[in-house]
Amino acid sequence: MNEQTRSSARTGGRAARRAARAAALPDHLRPVRPGMEGGTYKPLTQAQMERIHEAALQALETIGLADAPQSGIDYLVGAGCTLGDDGRIRFPRALVEDTIAKANRSVTLYSRNGKTDLELSGTKVHYGTAGAAVSMVDVDGRNYRDSTVQDLHDASRICEQLDNIHFVQRPMVCRDIADNLEMDLNTIYAACAGTFKHIGTSFTEPSHVAPAMEMIHMIAGGEDKWRERPFISNSNCFVVPPMKFATESCEVMEAVIKAGMPVLLLSAGMAGATAPSTIAGAITQATAECLAGLVYVNAVVPGAPAIFGTWPFGLDLRTGAMSVGSGEQALLSAGCAQMHNFYNLPGGTAAGASDSKLPDMQAGWEQMCSNVMTGLSGANMIYEAAGMHASLLGFCLESLILGDDLIGQAQRCVRGIEVSDETLALDQIAEVCLGGPGHYLGTDATLSRMQADYVYPTFGDRTSPKEWAELDKPDLIEKAIARKNEILSSPSAANFDPLLDAEIRAKFNIHLPL
Repeated sequence: MNEQTRSSARTGGRAARRAARAAALPDHLRPVRPGMEGGTYKPLTQAQMERIHEAALQALETIGLADAPQSGIDYLVGAGCTLGDDGRIRFPRALVEDTIAKANRSVTLYSRNGKTDLELSGTKVHYGTAGAAVSMVDVDGRNYRDSTVQDLHDASRICEQLDNIHFVQRPMVCRDIADNLEMDLNTIYAACAGTFKHIGTSFTEPSHVAPAMEMIHMIAGGEDKWRERPFISNSNCFVVPPMKFATESCEVMEAVIKAGMPVLLLSAGMAGATAPSTIAGAITQATAECLAGLVYVNAVVPGAPAIFGTWPFGLDLRTGAMSVGSGEQALLSAGCAQMHNFYNLPGGTAAGASDSKLPDMQAGWEQMCSNVMTGLSGANMIYEAAGMHASLLGFCLESLILGDDLIGQAQRCVRGIEVSDETLALDQIAEVCLGGPGHYLGTDATLSRMQADYVYPTFGDRTSPKEWAELDKPDLIEKAIARKNEILSSPSAANFDPLLDAEIRAKFNIHLPL
């Protein structure tokens, strides 16, 4: 073989290897994927978790919760709670502990096409969107504007294309729809028409559940199909901290439980305002409130799917402003994840949001800190993990895209370090050092693991300064804008069949244009 032939063979071999590495890996060989086991980071000791548990039980038994609707009073008293002369429902310790023992240990959040179902159990970790932002971040003009139903649809379409966004809970409010019923219905339509992934939504009034379920049954192909695979869950702020039920939200909760919809029991106290200022105290109150919600859910329908949603938020005590990007927030969320694991209940908490107004360096450190710590703590559902800015007031599509990169790295941290005969690599060390090339570049062992062990950023820049300059100094935000435009230039993969879409539009006032 002459030199030209050998050079051609080497070039062809390199090209083939590059092509193989560029090809999508099977799910079981990907370096990160939904549902990896967390739980290695434990800011709370076992003794500390037991103290929080005992304090929560005492709070439920002696303080209780106020403002339950009459239907809730009937359910809870029927289950064994007591109604005091002060109107507060109190929860006997034995009732709470029995409910914990009987509650679901696993909840499946279904996707619409069956390809991205999520199993919530143990310390399996999933990341996704959530929130009720009222504004969209315009990165070009560095401005904020009202969020619309088109923005929600666009966010859902983008999420459908992002591997590390595992579910799509509504991240913003459709402020261009004044009627609350139409807003609730269009939220479901816009999200479902944008993604097959599991959807989370809210209802502003109990009377909105019935027409929403009618639309959902149409999308599912019938009520029986819906009940087999409920692909939407209800994000329900069933409490108004501290220790009060949210009357209308409780009535919504009762309705969706009966309709077969999983419920996120969401307690979102503000540490220092509507929850104790201490991290342990805020976790204790949120735990007590969610335990009350767990009793409530199981009194309505025993074994109904519920997610233990302790979402306490941080507060900057100097100004009273939210501080969702703080180290304290990361500890709050990580500690809550531990309490979910303490009870062995499917749970979720908030992490990954930023106080920064734009996707800048502040946003990066804030988003990564809480996403990593909460994932390492083993939260089943990590909400608000990408795109959320301005202390939950703004949502940014470009930040959502960049967040997919960030969460990929966070998931690699969650995956951790595997130690085995193969990964200890003594045979490689011997081969390289004893008569070998003296390095590991290009060895079969290195090449065989470079995809399965390493997560490579899509937008993060690892070029040298010289290469960066030769590439015309690419900007991170500009790359995210280009990717956003690329995704939104193609039709949504999750669009409804035209006949079904026509039926939905004939029945409901859909604001999203055809």
